[in-house]
Amino acid sequence: MAGKIEHFSELHRKNMEAAMRMAQLSIENSQRIMALQSELAKEMFQSGVESAKAQTGVQDPQEMLQLRTQYAQETTRRMVAVAQQIAEISNAARAEFAKLVTEQLASGSQDMTESMQAFMKSLPGQTPNMMESFQQAIATANSAFEQIAKASTTAMGSVGETVKKAAGGAKRK
Repeated sequence: MAGKIEHFSELHRKNMEAAMRMAQLSIENSQRIMALQSELAKEMFQSGVESAKAQTGVQDPQEMLQLRTQYAQETTRRMVAVAQQIAEISNAARAEFAKLVTEQLASGSQDMTESMQAFMKSLPGQTPNMMESFQQAIATANSAFEQIAKASTTAMGSVGETVKKAAGGAKRK
């Protein structure tokens, strides 16, 4: 019985390590995104001040319109570029999360299966169908996760393409 408890403790330790890696990855990506947003805010403020200064010395309405248009285009271009960088960070994070979870499920399901087999062998009046049902449940969960990971990757690829198209449109203007 002590060996079974140790096996479950080892399984718990592995799960905690995986959760900590995921949390660290999440923190790092959040910091990168916040740094991008902070830098964008600083740039937008500085650009706004410079644009306002430039516009105060202009008498010609046509030149004023040109300065405002130029400011709006540059602001849009910069915002789209940052949105694209954030989408890339998010896509990379999603891929890394999917990889970590897949690895965890693969090793964890094997560890869990072994633990459950050992546990069920020690039960009085064992039923072979119980272990088969458990293994089928693990396989179904793994399959469902793979489908969710694929759908998430596809959806985020679509978002990334939309941002790239928007960036291309902003650059042409």
